[in-house]
Amino acid sequence: MCDAYTPAGDPIPTNKRHAAAQIFSHPDVEKEVPWYGIEQEYTLLQKDVRWPIGWPVGGFPGPQGPYYCSAGADKAFGRDIVDSHYKACLYAGVNISGINGEVMPGQWEFQVGPSVGISAGDELWIARYILERITELAGVVLSFDPKPIPGDWNGAGAHTNYSTKTMREDGGIVVIKKAIEKLGLRHKEHIAAYGEGNERRLTGRHETADINSFSWGVANRGASIRVGRDTEKDGKGYFEDRRPASNMDPYVVTSMIAETTILLK
Repeated sequence: MCDAYTPAGDPIPTNKRHAAAQIFSHPDVEKEVPWYGIEQEYTLLQKDVRWPIGWPVGGFPGPQGPYYCSAGADKAFGRDIVDSHYKACLYAGVNISGINGEVMPGQWEFQVGPSVGISAGDELWIARYILERITELAGVVLSFDPKPIPGDWNGAGAHTNYSTKTMREDGGIVVIKKAIEKLGLRHKEHIAAYGEGNERRLTGRHETADINSFSWGVANRGASIRVGRDTEKDGKGYFEDRRPASNMDPYVVTSMIAETTILLK
């Protein structure tokens, strides 16, 4: 993992790590020890036709429903790739914490975290690179498109789970609600930075909130921000930003969440 700079010593335009590191090194942010858990969804495509693996060429599988967290050759397509990626990440020292089949057949997810600050972006980028290499070996195309198949099929996101030290302490739910309020005030700025093509995914359908509105709720998959039942019950914990697209830059997303919730007064 490298930072890339121009000969003059300036970060190149695609080096988003530099600005993120400045936010994460801010004393107010460091004091809050921000934790992230990122759920990276992706789609595996047949190489020559750019159609999801397990789908009939030129046709469609049965409707969504039996594929999520499924097992079986007629429902789970590409598990050899997914398991190989998981083991390779463990071997590489990436803090990968889970995998699952997704709602759309041929779509999968892995989770990285909990990771502190800048390391969340580092680990996700490394995990993505390892997945690219493994899909290359398998002769399968890896897609991070947020809506690879139009119509009544789920898109792909990168739900970002987040907490700070004060959110994890007793009474943290008050801090969580204040942070969500701040995120709502900067909704447009966050959406603009949360990935390309996200408007095709955030439609208010298929477990998403509409891109033009901000909402939050407990155990609500159709909200912009979801608070877990355990967090509500315990009065402390974390929340999930469900808006980021699968092709988002984790340095941008994680640092922006920290900036908005901690540094924005």
